[in-house]
Amino acid sequence: MTPHNEAKKEDIADVVIMPGDPLRAKYIAENYLTDYKLVNKVRNIYAYTGNYKGKRITVMASGMGMPSMGIYAYELYKIYDVKTIIRIGSCGGYLEEEKLFDIILATDVYSESNFANTLNNDNCHLISGDKELNDKISETAIDKGINLFKGTTACLDCFDPYMTDVNKFLERIPSDIKPIAAEMEAFALFYIAKMLNKKAACLMSVVDSKYIKDVATTEEREKGLNKMIELALDSII
Repeated sequence: MTPHNEAKKEDIADVVIMPGDPLRAKYIAENYLTDYKLVNKVRNIYAYTGNYKGKRITVMASGMGMPSMGIYAYELYKIYDVKTIIRIGSCGGYLEEEKLFDIILATDVYSESNFANTLNNDNCHLISGDKELNDKISETAIDKGINLFKGTTACLDCFDPYMTDVNKFLERIPSDIKPIAAEMEAFALFYIAKMLNKKAACLMSVVDSKYIKDVATTEEREKGLNKMIELALDSII
C-alpha cells in the first residue's frame, strides 16, 4: 500500500485502464467488468479490479493533470508491478476535421512542462507511446470499424479552453511539432513508462474544439465515451 492507494499488491492487475474521472472508472466497472471489486477509494480515486471477457484488469482513475497522473502511474508501475497502462480520456481537438467524440490515439506527446526535468533531471519535452501497444490498438480499431486520428498531441499544464491565446502556444512550440489535440496527463504517463521500462498508450475522445461551438456536457463526458472505452478494453485481450 501507499499513501495514495490502499489496494494490496495482489488486488491490482498487470493491465490498467486509466480514465481521469473516478466516476468514469466506476461506470466502466459497473458496465463492462464481471466479478469486480473496489480495491481503492483513498481520496475518492476509485480503482476496481475484475474481468473483461476473461481477462483480469484494473480500472483506476488518475485525477486531472500531470502531477496527479505522475503519482498514480509511478506507483502502479513501480510498486504494484503493473506492466501496461492505457489512458482513456477527453481532449480538445486541434484539427478542423475532428468532430465531437472522434477518437484520437497519441503516438507522441509534446509538453512545455518541466515534469521530466523535475522528476528525473531530464530536459525532455517529447515522448512516444509504446509502438507495440499502439499497433494493437490500431488493429483493434480496424476490426471494429473505428476511425482513429493518430499523431502527436500536446500535454498542457492548464485546461486549454482557459488559455488566453491558444494560437500563441501553437506558434511557440517547435515548427516540426504539429499537435492534433490537447489534454493534460499523457506526457507524465509516457515519460514514467519509459523511465521504468513499461508500456503506455493514450486514447482520447474529442469533447471540445476551437472549430466546434458545441461542447460535450458533463454527463456526456462521463458516459458518452463508450466506443473509446470498448476499444481500449478489446485491445488488451
